[in-house]
Amino acid sequence: MKVGAVIITMGNRPEELRALLDSVAKQDGDPVEVVVVGNGSPVPEVPEGVRTVELPENLGIPGGRNVGIEAFGPGGGDGTDVDILLFLDDDGLLARTDTAELCRQAFAADPELGIISFRIADPETGVTQRRHVPRLRASDPMRSSRVTTFLGGANAVRTKVFAEVGALPGEFFYAHEETDLAWRALNAGWMIDYRSDMVLFHPTTAPSRHAVYHRMVARNRVWLARRNLPALLVPVYLGVWLLLTLARRPSGAALKAWFGGFREGWASSCGPRRPMKWRTVWRLTRLGRPPII
Repeated sequence: MKVGAVIITMGNRPEELRALLDSVAKQDGDPVEVVVVGNGSPVPEVPEGVRTVELPENLGIPGGRNVGIEAFGPGGGDGTDVDILLFLDDDGLLARTDTAELCRQAFAADPELGIISFRIADPETGVTQRRHVPRLRASDPMRSSRVTTFLGGANAVRTKVFAEVGALPGEFFYAHEETDLAWRALNAGWMIDYRSDMVLFHPTTAPSRHAVYHRMVARNRVWLARRNLPALLVPVYLGVWLLLTLARRPSGAALKAWFGGFREGWASSCGPRRPMKWRTVWRLTRLGRPPII
């Protein structure tokens, strides 16, 4: 199975990007084809053979990754150059040289497997943050399992998934775009695995470092529900997240931004609505995360 990699960059981390590209080049087996997308910025100098695309404006994380997908062929699937696409943060680093080969083996062994979520670990401490384990029972990051979502900057996707369910939701710009794709993939019959042995080194960070974090998290949470959930579950899902947000006692400024995004999610278009089947709701529940949490 042929493997490609999509990396988006703002051009402000040239040393980290080069280290990541070196780690991709060292992967066992056939070479991994790489596309680096400059998301509203020039692409720093890259090794020979790495393809680059420079966008005139920042399209956000899902929009930039969609451009990378298209660089491998229209929409993925039968028209694409590769069978598997890795999506990697530009300040990450593949910890092992067998990650691409493990992906090939996993997808070849399980025809229902559509997405693999890697384990993210701090390069100095080896610690995996709880929020980087994509399941509710996240206390043991070393346990691999079936999951219901995945990590956006450390994953592998079978290109047939994009051909069947479409690309990432570009209008989200930042936050929850992975869960939107995950729910659509699960609804189409694909499965998602979290693999602790596929590791991306990445410095420990807080998601709230982004200025738009609270507004977009809330807006996109509403969009996610409106686009994908059966009507009966939309108020339940959003009600649960409202209570969880209040229980976390954010600052006044953060809460104001959150409620602004929450209102925006209801007042603005969420894109096409394609509610999942109740059979998918049951599948999510059996996997340990019913779509109300």
